[in-house]
Amino acid sequence: MSGGDAGKPRRVVLVSGLSGAGKASILRILEDLGYEAVDNPPLRLIGELVARGERGLAIGTDTRSRGFRAEAVLQALARLRATPGLHVDLVFAWAEEAALLRRFSETRRRHPLAPYGRMSDGIAAEQGLTAPLRDAADLLVDTSELSLNGLRRLIEQHFAGDAPSESPGGLLVSLVSFAYPRGLPREADMVFDARFLRNPHYDPALRAHTGLDAAVGAYIEADADYAIYIDTIRTLLLRLLPRFVQEGKKYLTVAVGCTGGRHRSVHIIASLAAYLVEQGWRVSVSHRELASGETSPDGGFGPAAPPSAVQAQEA
Repeated sequence: MSGGDAGKPRRVVLVSGLSGAGKASILRILEDLGYEAVDNPPLRLIGELVARGERGLAIGTDTRSRGFRAEAVLQALARLRATPGLHVDLVFAWAEEAALLRRFSETRRRHPLAPYGRMSDGIAAEQGLTAPLRDAADLLVDTSELSLNGLRRLIEQHFAGDAPSESPGGLLVSLVSFAYPRGLPREADMVFDARFLRNPHYDPALRAHTGLDAAVGAYIEADADYAIYIDTIRTLLLRLLPRFVQEGKKYLTVAVGCTGGRHRSVHIIASLAAYLVEQGWRVSVSHRELASGETSPDGGFGPAAPPSAVQAQEA
């Protein structure tokens, strides 16, 4: 992370997001990774902070700043990206309104934009003020059902080490398996549906295993349409990934879903990860439902347990 590594750009991460969505937690994780973390400095001082720094820098900015304007943040971001020797990312922390309301209730804190009014009004106002930053973010982090450990893993995957020099264009391909009944991963750029493939859940010998098990993988691959499906995804990704690099995209999230998120989607994600690594791409893998560990009797997932007050939380 030192700025003294010859030929390697210095990392600067701007972190913004909704109050209660985890911005402070992200800053702390980046600080643990060796970044110098500064929360909510005046926007006019960001350039000076970066110029004086010698190592990776993480800067938090949000609606608590006096005179906050998303356009001003984007202008500061553009100036930093025009500076030689810097690799600059914008991270936006987001969560569903229900999760934010629960977190503020648990901590008994008021929303900064609604100190004496309805909490939901403050959340809505902040969503409007920060929408341009969410739209422009290199990495959108949805913490609605993300534990603090899960958040740490996600940030470490993206920002630990000298990532810009390790893959074509510095692009990180994040591969995620999920269950459709629990909703699409909000950070997904591309989504593929594996529910048409035959389901190992209905084989009693395979039900308790996952798509990481060889027998489950063999069962899925025996489907007559599996080979052409996986080949089509591989071909599409190899065609598109260089174009995303040309457009300056630094993170791409590809999600594959099935009914329970334990078998078909997990196997396909594992297969895609191995293939893309062979092709020289930098890859991270997460299996959303395996991490949660909760299944319903029909192979799908029941409602997620509410996160505790300390999970990916800030006010």
